[in-house]
Amino acid sequence: MEFKSHMEAALLEARSAAARGEVPVGAVVVSPKGELIGSAGNRTRSDNDPTAHAEILAIRAACAHLGSERLIGCALYVTLEPCAMCAGAITAARIDRLYYGAADPKSGGVAQGARVFAHSQCHHIPEVFDGIAERDAAALLRDFFAVKRGG
Repeated sequence: MEFKSHMEAALLEARSAAARGEVPVGAVVVSPKGELIGSAGNRTRSDNDPTAHAEILAIRAACAHLGSERLIGCALYVTLEPCAMCAGAITAARIDRLYYGAADPKSGGVAQGARVFAHSQCHHIPEVFDGIAERDAAALLRDFFAVKRGG
């Protein structure tokens, strides 16, 4: 099967989040057949919920769609390196492949910081592919925070 990136759909979710005043992070879950089964942008502010990260919301939607707590064979595309909380959810959901855009030196939990998948307590380790549409994802974040900081 030929690889098809779904990062553009995640970027669309990130742009929608930014338009709502949320940090522009978007995520989509894709089934083994290539069907988009969950998508979301950050909603921490609008939901008053610190766990309402794009990844968590997309995982919840995909699990509801499949009627299962496991997303075996599925892929997650997210515009920013997942934090430790989201990396833990990725592991718990048994997602097979993680594709992310921009690295997150401040709060990342995959290649930066906590490196959740590197711990011996990690029960499932997805294949990880970074730098997918990194320039676009990083620009969204940079522009968003420039406006917030008045720059």
